[in-house]
Amino acid sequence: MFTGIISELGTVRDVELLPASDAARLVLHAPTSAQDLDLGASLAVNGTCLTAASVDGETVTVDVMGETLRRTTTGALAPGDTVNLERCVPAGGRLDGHIVQGHVDATGRIVQTEDLGGWRRVRIQMPVDCAPLIAEKGSIAVDGVSLTVTAVSAPQDPAPWFEVGLIPETLHRTRWGGVSTGAQVNLEVDVIARYTARLAAFTSSPAASPAAAVEAGA
Repeated sequence: MFTGIISELGTVRDVELLPASDAARLVLHAPTSAQDLDLGASLAVNGTCLTAASVDGETVTVDVMGETLRRTTTGALAPGDTVNLERCVPAGGRLDGHIVQGHVDATGRIVQTEDLGGWRRVRIQMPVDCAPLIAEKGSIAVDGVSLTVTAVSAPQDPAPWFEVGLIPETLHRTRWGGVSTGAQVNLEVDVIARYTARLAAFTSSPAASPAAAVEAGA
């Protein structure tokens, strides 16, 4: 589990597409994150939970399967790219952001940015199926950064969007400082919203509800 508080900006050193397979391998320069990172440990890369396959000094290598390449922006990374990194939160650690699983739901696209003196407003277009899961003043992880939703589009908007506000500290400590309009970003909705929607889908359909399954002897 993560909190959406970025601990380090890493750099992609190499991207290797594995031959005859639907997978890739990333080599990351991550001097802080690599410290005491065990093989098999989790590392969030732009909000995507990946597993350390090799640790060599200040370098971490992670394997990425096809499902991750398709659902996140990981497949578009190239050598030299900057990435947000976060180690998993230890038991008893501070939950400074919100509960982040590192399980990206979809990608969004930045459609508008506006600098407002002491902060920056960013509007992100999202897939239609994500819209019901994102609420004003709720939490969302964008490229692994825990942010508060400041505005959302109307429920019937055919091109739904949400907005977040970025303070100078966030712009300085994460890759947000270099992200511009048109960029694709990873989105992870609040886990409570995700499970609430799943439960509602069952309870709204009597034939598929847990109670109906019990009554049927399933």
